[in-house]
Amino acid sequence: MDDNNSFEINQGQVLAFVQQVDSLKTVEIENKKPKIYPFNPNFITDYKGYNLGMTNQEIDRLLNFRKQDKWINSVSQFQQVTKVSDSLLAKISPYFKFPDWVTNPKPKQKTFSKSFSKQPKTESQKLDLNSATAAQLQKIYGIGPSYSERIVKYRTKINGFHSFIELQDVYGLEPDVIQNIKDNFSIKTPRAITKIALNTATKSQLVTIKFIDYEVAHNIIEARTLRDGFKSLDELLKVKDFPIKKIEIIKLSLRLE
Repeated sequence: MDDNNSFEINQGQVLAFVQQVDSLKTVEIENKKPKIYPFNPNFITDYKGYNLGMTNQEIDRLLNFRKQDKWINSVSQFQQVTKVSDSLLAKISPYFKFPDWVTNPKPKQKTFSKSFSKQPKTESQKLDLNSATAAQLQKIYGIGPSYSERIVKYRTKINGFHSFIELQDVYGLEPDVIQNIKDNFSIKTPRAITKIALNTATKSQLVTIKFIDYEVAHNIIEARTLRDGFKSLDELLKVKDFPIKKIEIIKLSLRLE
């Protein structure tokens, strides 16, 4: 084999070797590039944005948008907020992963609204709260089956309401709902209560009142002695360990004289 043929063969081998090396370099470069995994664009950090190819201004626009407690919910909104180029958006948007409630929103369930009257009722138009049925109570805005059942159960337990204040003891009833009840009902047959004379009551008598235990009864009598008698039922608020939040209900069972 002459030298020329040998050179041509060697040159071909070198070219093949160079191409192989270049191919390996390309693979290596691709392997060193940060891999992009699906991500929620709402949580892009400075570092993440930089790796994605976003400019500082684009990243800042996104971060300022999120500081307002706002959320990106679509690819188009992401571009609108950040102002990234179409080419960059096409590159990174396939990796956007939004929550299921955004991508697959559940169809809204049909709701059946009740017709609640806002017209104030006169006393003669109002029903008696102590004889109202659960169905009648449910016509009041804010009262569903659970609350109406609780009201009826509590009413049975205490043998009827004496005052609307007692509705505070029905678990979960908010003040505005209680007001709605007062606007539509009255207590025409109040439960009879034998009021106890605060300034002469014994400890045994005081503990028959709901929310007053023996320790509170002892403190009441002690305070009464020091004051030479209570001048007002509201003075009970200054008695040690008195259940302040229940004062209005407790006052239903007390009298000064």
